[in-house]
Amino acid sequence: MTKYSKTYKYALQICCFIVGLLVSSVVFSQVNPVVINDTIKEVEVKGHAFEFKDSSGKLSEAEILQPGVKWINTKETPVYQVTTGNIWTKFTIINNSSTPSLFINLQYANITKLTCYRLINNTLLQIDEMGNAFPFQYRKALNPDFVFNVNIPKNTSETYFLKIFSEHPLLLPVFVVKEKQLQNILSVQTIIIGIYVGILMALFFYNFFLFLSTKDRSYLAYILFLFFLGMAQLTVSGHAYKYLWPNSPQFNRYALTLTSALAGIAGIYFGMFFLLMKQYLPIARKCFIGLIAIYMLSILFSLAGNNYISYYLLNLCGTAGGVSLLAASIYIASKGYKPAYFYVVAWVIFLVGIVILSLRNSNLLPYNNFTTYILYAGSAIEVILLSIALADKINVLRKEKEISQMEALRASRENEKLVREQNILLERKVSERTEELQSANTQLNEAYSVLKDAQIQLVEAEKMASLGQLTAGIAHEINNPINFVKSNIKPLLLDLGDLFTVIDEYGKLHQQHIETIPVSLKNIQQLQTSFDMDFLRKEIYSLMKGIEDGADRTAEIVRGLRNFSRLDESLIKTVNIHEGLDSTLVILRNLVPENVSVIKNFHADGEIECFPGKLNQVFMNILNNSIQAVKLQNSQDQQQIIVTTKDLENDSIEISIKDTGPGMSLEVKQKIFDPFFTTKEVGEGTGLGLAIVFRIIQEHHGKIQVVSSEGQGAEFIITLLRIIPDKAII
Repeated sequence: MTKYSKTYKYALQICCFIVGLLVSSVVFSQVNPVVINDTIKEVEVKGHAFEFKDSSGKLSEAEILQPGVKWINTKETPVYQVTTGNIWTKFTIINNSSTPSLFINLQYANITKLTCYRLINNTLLQIDEMGNAFPFQYRKALNPDFVFNVNIPKNTSETYFLKIFSEHPLLLPVFVVKEKQLQNILSVQTIIIGIYVGILMALFFYNFFLFLSTKDRSYLAYILFLFFLGMAQLTVSGHAYKYLWPNSPQFNRYALTLTSALAGIAGIYFGMFFLLMKQYLPIARKCFIGLIAIYMLSILFSLAGNNYISYYLLNLCGTAGGVSLLAASIYIASKGYKPAYFYVVAWVIFLVGIVILSLRNSNLLPYNNFTTYILYAGSAIEVILLSIALADKINVLRKEKEISQMEALRASRENEKLVREQNILLERKVSERTEELQSANTQLNEAYSVLKDAQIQLVEAEKMASLGQLTAGIAHEINNPINFVKSNIKPLLLDLGDLFTVIDEYGKLHQQHIETIPVSLKNIQQLQTSFDMDFLRKEIYSLMKGIEDGADRTAEIVRGLRNFSRLDESLIKTVNIHEGLDSTLVILRNLVPENVSVIKNFHADGEIECFPGKLNQVFMNILNNSIQAVKLQNSQDQQQIIVTTKDLENDSIEISIKDTGPGMSLEVKQKIFDPFFTTKEVGEGTGLGLAIVFRIIQEHHGKIQVVSSEGQGAEFIITLLRIIPDKAII
């Protein structure tokens, strides 16, 4: 090579270098820097930054500044699927505000390693390095998003570089914010995540308790879906790494794919149970089981270190599963399955959130709070609607069971029809038999109607019997004091007549001459002596006291009647249980034989929520049975009815009514609460009293048990909660 050719080669290289610098400077000059002033509190760097993808991941800080690096202006928020190498971003910040304290905030939590550099004298000076490859507490700002504190003097500009490496899909919403605005952003994020987690936790525990009560696997599938959905959302937002496994970056490396796949599996598992796919869409059910297998495969690829295939499978299953579940729910809803309507609405709302989030990630929608948190709102509304639908499912299943039974009966009749068509002779016999069955069915229907009417009449008879017993007790109790008052009135009138005679004689003195007054006074004195005024005075007081006692006794009976027969029995009231027991005993006092002692051991506080009138009916039925039981014993022996109350530890009260009657056998005790079962003679009882007692105790969410054996009396033990749960259901 000649000297001139070498000179030409060097000149050409210099020209290319200068052209590269000019092109680079022209491109860089086309982008406005990020300007922060006192009125601008937050600026996203998209449109103000350059981006370069180092696929090899080997370029150093010095090499990235070379002219050959082809930087591209970022007009929109950068979005990447799983990629190899590093993503570089550079931008310039001009601080025209009064505060030098600014922050670079990358609002995305799933970045493996992130390094921030400041360009000083054509050299990159590292400010900080963080990411999910390091334990969480190593961050200077303990936030799920990545925050770098930069100090830029007023009216100066500085250029920053971000080196980003991630094993997960990337979204790079980079903002330059002031400190107060950063605090507001983090507060909003914390509040929204807190509300979202609170909703999920409330629904989780509510449906967990329903699962424990009903053992319905739909509730188990739903609480698993809630758990893994919440874990997936917390992992995406970075809060799971902050609060659940902050010292386990190796686990966090797989957490995003693991929780996302498990959330998808739980969603499909719940959908299959909730939509009854085994019944309505058995073929689609097999397809969904295949999707679950693909989800499991994505977990295996993630654990093997191939996140590209793992996320590809996750996106494939998510799209196919979401669309398929929506189509399946629409189809099943068209079949008349009511819960499927809730599922369609819930799933559409959730998919709307996913679509809006996808449009944001595709830069078709702006990056803001609405597009960022729409998925949280959508999934929260979805799980709430699904919880409502799940609660309504019990009624639907009951109705479907009735329909299936009707279908089975109809199918049975169709089979009979086919048999009749195959054999003429058999058809004739079956026809005859069918007529007999129809006649028997008509008779059974008539008998059932008669039995139903008889049942209604018996219930009314039980009510009328109780009312008659109540009326008889009141009449007897009130009649005694009234008779006592009435018997005192006649002697009281006679005594008052004698007293008024003396008073009248004294009154006549005012009309006599003074000479005749001494004679009249002597006559009055003789009259008083004949009346025995001291005895008359004592007798009047005694008769008035008797009338007063009769009136008090009548008032006591009326007060007891008022407490017993409450007109507001359809409302829950807080009352003292002892008042109801006392008033019931007052009403039944005339039925208690002389050889029976009623002993009251009231040790409980007594205040509970209840339907007072219905609870008094319980006391009356049990106490009346106890009175009738002790009447069967020897009338010469002393018998007892013991009423005891005591407080229990679980904020409930126990009421015991025990008698010394003949007791009952094990067979009788097992049937004691069955409707129409009675040990009394025909015409003496309906067998509904204790059945009504059992139903009323159930309405109060309480329980009743019988402790009895033959010859040992009987004890009814009632346990009631002080506060009735689920009042709206009662």
